[in-house]
Amino acid sequence: MMTAAIAQEDFAALVKRLHDGKPAFAERQQKLLAERYDLADRPAKDVTMARGKPVQTGVRVKLPEDMTWDKLAAMSPDIIKSKNLWPAGFFSLPHPHHEAGGMVFPKPLIDETKKQTARDLTRFDLDFDLPQHFLPEFPAPIYLTTRPDLGDVSQGQLVTVANYYSLFKNVLNPKQLEGLRLLVSPFPQAQFNATEDRRTLHAHLGVSCFDCHANGHTTAATHTVGDIRPNEHRHRIDTPSLRGVNIQRLFGSQRALKTVEDFTEFEQRAAYFDGDPEQATRKGVNILERGSQVHFMAEFQALLDFPPAPKLNVFGKLADTKASEAEARGQTLFFGKAQCATCHPPPYYTDNSMHNLRVERFFTEKVINGRKASADGPIKTFPLRGIKDSPPYLHDDRLLTLEDTIEFFNLVLATNLNEEEKKDLVAFLRTL
Repeated sequence: MMTAAIAQEDFAALVKRLHDGKPAFAERQQKLLAERYDLADRPAKDVTMARGKPVQTGVRVKLPEDMTWDKLAAMSPDIIKSKNLWPAGFFSLPHPHHEAGGMVFPKPLIDETKKQTARDLTRFDLDFDLPQHFLPEFPAPIYLTTRPDLGDVSQGQLVTVANYYSLFKNVLNPKQLEGLRLLVSPFPQAQFNATEDRRTLHAHLGVSCFDCHANGHTTAATHTVGDIRPNEHRHRIDTPSLRGVNIQRLFGSQRALKTVEDFTEFEQRAAYFDGDPEQATRKGVNILERGSQVHFMAEFQALLDFPPAPKLNVFGKLADTKASEAEARGQTLFFGKAQCATCHPPPYYTDNSMHNLRVERFFTEKVINGRKASADGPIKTFPLRGIKDSPPYLHDDRLLTLEDTIEFFNLVLATNLNEEEKKDLVAFLRTL
C-alpha cells in the first residue's frame, strides 16, 4: 500500500515528504560520525596540500575507553571478532542516507557551480555529511603531463563550462579541448534531471563528470555503487582522483574495467542511473559515441598529472639530500616491515591489480544506518602519488587521515608497527 501511495504522489508532496524526513536522517548520520571519529579541526604543522590547505593529523578513529592500538594489534582476528573489538571507524561507512543513495556534493562545489553556471546541485532530501576540513582542497590545481612548465593550469579556478575554453584554448589541441568540454557538460542523472521523481527543486540539466571529479581531482563527493544489489550491500563511493589516469590499468574500485574509455561509458550510461536502463531511458540518458566523444574525453583525462613531489627522484624514491631522517626511516618501513610496497610499488605506487583484505575476519556482519558491514571482496590498488591531497581514504571514505589508514593496515596486515614507526611512515607518505 505504501509503495502505491508514493508512486501516485505529485511532486510537491514528494518534496514535502522527503524534506520533512531529512533532519532525522542527517541526525542519524552525524551521530554515527561522532561515535566513530574525533572530528576536531586539527591540522598538521607545516604540512599542506598543493595549494595550501592544511592536512589533518592524528588518529581519528575512536577506541573503547580501556583499549589501545597496541593492545588491539596484539590480538588475533578471531579474538577481535569474538570480543566485538573491531573499531567502529573501521566498519564500512554508509552513504549520508544509505537507503536513498544517489550523488551528493560538498557545499563549496555546490556554491561555486551555482555561481558560475546557475546550475544548483543542492538536493532537497539530504546534504553531504563529512566536515570540510577532512576533504580535499577546493578547487584543486590541475597539472598536465604535456605542460609541466605551466604549473596549475586552472589558475586557482573551478573549471566549468563557463571558463574551460578561456583557460585551455592555448594549452590543448582541438580534440583534447572537445574532450574537456564534454567532461564539464551536464548530463541527466538519477537525482538531477527533469522528471518529477528528481531530488532537486527545479528541473535540472544533470551533472557533469567534473562535478564529482572537480578539476580532474576529487571533492570527496559521494554516491552508492550501481552494480551491487541488494541496496544494503552497496558501497559508498569515495570519488577517486583522475590524476595519473595515464598510468592506471584498472578502473572502478571493484569492476576492474580495463580502459578509461570503458569507465567513462559505463559511468554515463549506467552508474548515473544506478545501473537501471529503464530509469536511464525515462530520465534522459545520452549515449556518447565511443569513437569520438568517449575517446576525446579519455584523451584529456590521460593528460592529468600528479602534483609535484620535489623530494622524489626519477625512480619515485626519496632523494637522499632532500629527505628528513623521519621520511627516510618511513621509506625503509614502506619497502620493508610495513609491507606497503607489496601492493604499492614506485614510481606511481600502484601495482595496477586488485587485492582482497578479507576484513570480515575481524567482525560479525551487521547493518549500520542501512549499510550492511560484510565482506568487501577484491578492491583495486589506488596510486599513492599525491596521497596527502586526496582524503578521506579507502574505497568508501571510512578513514579520515593517513594515521587512521596506517592503524587500519597495521591491524589487517599484522605488521606490528610501533608508535615511532607509524609516525615515520606518515612522514614518508606525505612526500609522495
